[in-house]
Amino acid sequence: MSAIKVLVIGAGAREHALAWCLKQDPQISEVLLAPGNAGTAQEPGLRNVACGVSDLDSLLEIVRREQVGFTVVGPEAPLALGVVDRFRAAGHAIFGPTQAAAELESSKAYTKDFLARWQIPTARYAVYTEVAPALAYLRAQALPIVVKADGLAAGKGVVVARSLAEAEAAVVDMLGGSLGGAGARVVIEEFLAGVEASYMVIASGTDYVALPSSQDHKRVGAGDSGPNTGGMGAICPTPVVTPAIELRIQREIIEPTLRAMAAEGRSFTGFLYAGVMIDALGNPRTLEFNVRMGDPETQAILSRLRSPLLPVLQAAALGELARAAQLAWDARPAVAVVLCAEGYPGAVRKGDPISGLPQVTPNCRIFHAATRRQSEQLVTDGGRILTVVALGGDLLEAQQRAYQIAGSIRWTGMFMRPDIGWRALPATATGEPT
Repeated sequence: MSAIKVLVIGAGAREHALAWCLKQDPQISEVLLAPGNAGTAQEPGLRNVACGVSDLDSLLEIVRREQVGFTVVGPEAPLALGVVDRFRAAGHAIFGPTQAAAELESSKAYTKDFLARWQIPTARYAVYTEVAPALAYLRAQALPIVVKADGLAAGKGVVVARSLAEAEAAVVDMLGGSLGGAGARVVIEEFLAGVEASYMVIASGTDYVALPSSQDHKRVGAGDSGPNTGGMGAICPTPVVTPAIELRIQREIIEPTLRAMAAEGRSFTGFLYAGVMIDALGNPRTLEFNVRMGDPETQAILSRLRSPLLPVLQAAALGELARAAQLAWDARPAVAVVLCAEGYPGAVRKGDPISGLPQVTPNCRIFHAATRRQSEQLVTDGGRILTVVALGGDLLEAQQRAYQIAGSIRWTGMFMRPDIGWRALPATATGEPT
């Protein structure tokens, strides 16, 4: 088979990891990224192409001009805009859900109604567009309680409120326009106690290939304190997802969701990500769906992949996933630590020089997110800057290795969570950088 060119849409560390992983396949001659970042610009076999992720016309032109044979969509925004529909209509092979199927992520209200309609386990909820009735509902609920913006908010549209005042402020803030159109509706949801896990599959209709379980660390501070972020780090796999719980997630959440999407005329092809809360009795309930891989979970998961990814994605896009080869995984766990700019997840300063980047090794990778070149100097360009991923003989070794590498990197105001993996490690493992 002749080598093909692949396009990855996106600019973050997730897309860097996807492109790096795909390029390990000798079937692929080159991986283009639209737009990519400073890290992907330096990665052998990768090439950045200037184009916004939501500029569907320009993305199509890149595919035509560059004779791209296959496209993989990283972020949610182009999926919600219908990039898959546009590419398919133009006869171009692409992996991801249609615009209709992508509503599982682009509207939390739609998803909650969908879950209730098909009796897929999730939290009790209510949806509001006006402040007064939303506040009246809040005051009749137990605390803590969760307030979510309905639309896409880059991982920042969720507030877990411990007090009524905090919950009321979140409702007023979101419905008042702080998140733009994403907050035009809010979902007020029962708080689910337990341990959260991320479970992702490569889906094609009702067929799917499961990826290893992972666990995101969404809160900015140690011990899951502070505001939610897009993700401060991840482990893969997570011990909370035992074989028995994994089977339940598949049977009670993944499989019914794929069957129901097909039944509603929104057959799902793409990465389906279920955020799952697992209670003390091992019962899984659906927190959310994403219609793409998670970030930073992708960086941890794909660092463990030891077989080509492209053939499985191609088979899924063609509706032939049942005949695809099995994916092979490194038995060693991975820990991903996200390095952030001061102020994240709020306003951050950009343009700070980055120093101390070590050479990558077979046991450690560094994936770029918000980086750019400025006069030949690598500088910060956003909130989440880099993801350091390490493999180890066990989770503790992987954690220690990741923090040792992360500790060598510097820029003004840089910070990281010091305890990625803390729930899965013994109490004596602090997760502090060594």
